[in-house]
Amino acid sequence: MLRQMRSASFVIVVWGIIAFAFIGGFLFAQTSGLLGRTTVNQTTAVAVVNHHDILYSDYVKQYQDEVQQQQRGGRSLSEDDVRRVQNATFDRMVMDVLLQQEYERRGIVVTNEEIQQYAKYSPPPWVQQAPELQTEGQFDMQKYQRLLASSYAKQTGLLAGLEQYYRTEIPRRKLIDQIASGIYVTDAELWRIWRDQHDSAQISFVAFRPQDDSALAKSVSDADLKAYFDKHKDDFKRPGRAVLSVVEIPRTVSAADSALVRQHAIALRNEILGGAKFEDVAKRESADSVSGAQGGDLGKGAKGRFVAPFEQAAYALKVGEVSQPVLTQFGYHLIRVDEKKGDTLALRHILLRFQPSDSNEARIDRQADELTKMAAQSEQGAKLDSAAKKLGLPIIKVVATEDEPAQYQGRPIPSVSAWAFGGGHVAGETSELFDDETGYYLARLDSIAEGGDPKFENVKPLVRQEVARARELDKLMPSAQKLSEAAAASGLESAAAAQKLEVQKSPVFSRGTFVPGVGQFNEAIGTAFGLPVQAVSAPVKTSDAIFVLRVDKKVQADSAAWVKQLPQQRQLRMQQLQQQRVQMFMQDVRQSAKVDDRRKLINAATRKGES
Repeated sequence: MLRQMRSASFVIVVWGIIAFAFIGGFLFAQTSGLLGRTTVNQTTAVAVVNHHDILYSDYVKQYQDEVQQQQRGGRSLSEDDVRRVQNATFDRMVMDVLLQQEYERRGIVVTNEEIQQYAKYSPPPWVQQAPELQTEGQFDMQKYQRLLASSYAKQTGLLAGLEQYYRTEIPRRKLIDQIASGIYVTDAELWRIWRDQHDSAQISFVAFRPQDDSALAKSVSDADLKAYFDKHKDDFKRPGRAVLSVVEIPRTVSAADSALVRQHAIALRNEILGGAKFEDVAKRESADSVSGAQGGDLGKGAKGRFVAPFEQAAYALKVGEVSQPVLTQFGYHLIRVDEKKGDTLALRHILLRFQPSDSNEARIDRQADELTKMAAQSEQGAKLDSAAKKLGLPIIKVVATEDEPAQYQGRPIPSVSAWAFGGGHVAGETSELFDDETGYYLARLDSIAEGGDPKFENVKPLVRQEVARARELDKLMPSAQKLSEAAAASGLESAAAAQKLEVQKSPVFSRGTFVPGVGQFNEAIGTAFGLPVQAVSAPVKTSDAIFVLRVDKKVQADSAAWVKQLPQQRQLRMQQLQQQRVQMFMQDVRQSAKVDDRRKLINAATRKGES
């Protein structure tokens, strides 16, 4: 058994968890401003969390470790992908510091004896999933404990990895136990939740909706706008926004290139029909590295998951059948249906992307090199314009939102958003040339607005819209009141007809359902479940309309069915409340912490030093 444990796959599982990639060098650059005229070095803090420094060197090492892990799977990462990794790494490091401070405040410690007991009897998920520790598809505790007692566990670093894991995990569990203790759920609460999910109603309603009144909007005074803004400031928070000019050199694919990809797809299909396993071919050939690593597995789900050509082909297949090559904007797919139940399919696919021919690729590369040289020789701010003009390339305008990939006409423009928000503050600054499987991209930063707490002057037009809408709703209230009073006397349809208003009828809905024409989780939905059947409501004001409604039908939840499932519901609710309490605690800890994030300062200083 121990010889089997020495297999490469097991070593990868172990070291994939406990090893850190070696970072050979470090970025040095002249800085200025807040950081002073010093170098970015291994004592530079990327953040200060409640007076505790997080070193820039540690931050770079950790996010580069994660980037390298993802790249080992054959995945190509754009700057947007790297930025997501950086943000996740930064948030995790900040929370690790805050948790450690919370452990110290609460006196939470972990002993060697606790680590030994956890390691022996409560192995972590990545150990339980190791194929070498399975017997008939189930984790084998005896195999695991024999492994722990062997010299191999120490030699490969498994014991050290387990100790590192539990020194972090055990304090977390103790903290969660303290936070989530004392939770109790009454039967009354569980019955209320069940009713919210299973009570149903149907209504008829008249909606009074505001019309845009430019004169009314203009009449709102600045003092009223400022008062509304001060009261609702959080409603106007927006992420950072950048306007970019982008030159694109797409990797165009000729008809001949496309035909070659289709021929390759047909050859793979014939290989599978000849006896090769679909899963093995997917692992070897699929350009979708995520599903390819799982034998092409796309999971199980209902309609609406995929683009139309793919979905139409998939639903036309029989279980076990392999499709002909299916063309989408992503390339050619071979699809196999593993299971079909109604509209739910379990699918696998092999994706073959379009690739330009060698001669076409060489032409694109030469054009990209020329674009880079021309941009470098031009004056700052004019780099992109002059280079695009000489090469006959169009300039596209892109509006990017912080922490989201930029898009143009519904398609992603990779890397330029991450570049813009990674320290770019100077209008006219031009990026390096970004390379991606779809093409080459050169961007210029035309303007940038930081996110965070909004300034009144920046959001004043939005505030004016909100105040005007609220006043327009107030103007509609007398008409709604008139209808409500008339409907109580003569019926809703009759009163509405007399006032030339339309009565709409809803489908049957529960408290949490989105109701067309009414909305979700608003005052009108609550009123529908509070009124008796056939009763007409007083005017009900929501954020975007006023409703007068009548309850046409109500169906009460089945109490016998509730009692039957009560134990399972109680257990699930307890878990939900525990998770909610932990999440709220973590959010409170994060929000109350003093976190000085210096990443943009460092990135901007580095870019300034390189320019």
